[in-house]
Amino acid sequence: MSRVCDLTAKGPMSGNNVSHAKNRTKRRFLPNLNDVTLMSETLGRGFKFRISAAALRTVDHRGGLDAFMAKAKDAELSTKALKVKKDIAKAQAEA
Repeated sequence: MSRVCDLTAKGPMSGNNVSHAKNRTKRRFLPNLNDVTLMSETLGRGFKFRISAAALRTVDHRGGLDAFMAKAKDAELSTKALKVKKDIAKAQAEA
């Protein structure tokens, strides 16, 4: 399973561990990923995503999954999230 956020495409970064003696060794900074179920008000059902804690706060700030997907860029979304975005847009157009 890849360590990439489904909604923001946030992934691992690389850097250095720096000791007191300034010795540097490579390390990875992993994103804080959580498995969550987000509810879509338009579709009336939940979707399971693996998203970062920062993305979860952004979804709450924007007012839910539907509002987040409306503003999200297609390049950042995973294929699963892109399908959900298109389904939400289709349902909103019909309503």
